[in-house]
Amino acid sequence: MASLEVVRSELADPHKDTRLNLSAVLEGGSLTPEQRWGTAVACAFAARNERLKEAILNEAKQALGDKATPVIEDARAAASLMAMNNVFYRFRHMVGKESYATKRAGLRMNRLAQVLTNKVDFELVCLAVSAINGCEMCIQSHEKVVLEGGLSEDHVHDAVRIASVIHAAAVGLES
Repeated sequence: MASLEVVRSELADPHKDTRLNLSAVLEGGSLTPEQRWGTAVACAFAARNERLKEAILNEAKQALGDKATPVIEDARAAASLMAMNNVFYRFRHMVGKESYATKRAGLRMNRLAQVLTNKVDFELVCLAVSAINGCEMCIQSHEKVVLEGGLSEDHVHDAVRIASVIHAAAVGLES
């Protein structure tokens, strides 16, 4: 089992900033531990680097203890749903034709309504994954729900910082 510290040490000197940022974004800030680690786990799945994913999962389990299972399961669901939705809705937005916007999506998304943690945290995690996947429509939609659900722009900012650094770490580990 890879630890996050071992994975960080695998980031070569050209990735020194990412190595330092990987520790910094996972400490403190406005997010609760559940929000922080849920975001980190989902983003590690979205970044698709096996070593990084394993290390983040191990760290999340250790940090969250008894609360880890529902947070991790929601994170996995968010990563999977956003892999689908971000492609679909990014296509609709990029094509820009009204005819596609009026068509029924026909994509099952029941898990969005059946979260194990809470709806607002799940939406925050979906927002972070959508940032990695580059879907403007999904980012705007999830950000609106998160803010209306009582979280602040600081929460959004911190979640997207985690997403950006995890994505950078995955790129650094592959290069």
